[in-house]
Amino acid sequence: MAGHSKWANIKHRKAAQDAKRGKIFTKLIREITTSARIGDADPANNPRLRAAVAAALSNNMTRDTVNRAIARGAGGGDGEQLETIIYEGYGPAGTAVMVECLTDNRNRTVAEVRHAFSKSGGNLGTDGSVSYLFSKKGVLTYVGADEDALMDAALEAGAEDVLSEGDDTIEVYTTPNDFGIVLDALEAAGFKAENAEVTMIPSTEAELDAESAPKLMRLVDMLEDLDDVQEVYHNGSISDEVAATL
Repeated sequence: MAGHSKWANIKHRKAAQDAKRGKIFTKLIREITTSARIGDADPANNPRLRAAVAAALSNNMTRDTVNRAIARGAGGGDGEQLETIIYEGYGPAGTAVMVECLTDNRNRTVAEVRHAFSKSGGNLGTDGSVSYLFSKKGVLTYVGADEDALMDAALEAGAEDVLSEGDDTIEVYTTPNDFGIVLDALEAAGFKAENAEVTMIPSTEAELDAESAPKLMRLVDMLEDLDDVQEVYHNGSISDEVAATL
């Protein structure tokens, strides 16, 4: 899971930059709207919507914007009807890559995703080719919290695991269904998450060097720049030394 943490730090810095351009807000609103449309409009009864709301708030989206997106999704109407599609493939240095999309046109999306893989020295795989390497987990990140108190509160709330990264950062792992319950319990106990998301955690990692890491980052950037792509997950492990050169 340490590899996830190193990548998460890079990803969150990039997400902060994207937020300034407004791009990540567009993706978050689409996820909130779709989650509310296909499930319960109450986040307490809809784990996917609860995760989408938490991710939006972590990226400093206002509660009013979140509520409007939920209302638009719950209202149905003539809004765009999007479906979730997961593509799997291989990136540089044999990395496993999963691409989560929301689309109204499968043909357009798969063509764009395939193009990104081929341009970056990777290739699109078949369903199931790499998904077995990942597990869906809720991840709550806390900075500067009292480790013992946070661990006690998290485990009592139903968290699966609590890991200290040794840099004043503590990560709490949950099942997707318990994500909202644990997040709410920790907030009630006085712990505010620096970041909260439901993500895919790799069971094995591919160590990347100074040559392969930039290639994977280019693939991730190309994929994230596609309008239909919501999230990109991979099992590349980037050391602090290599990350500093990116």
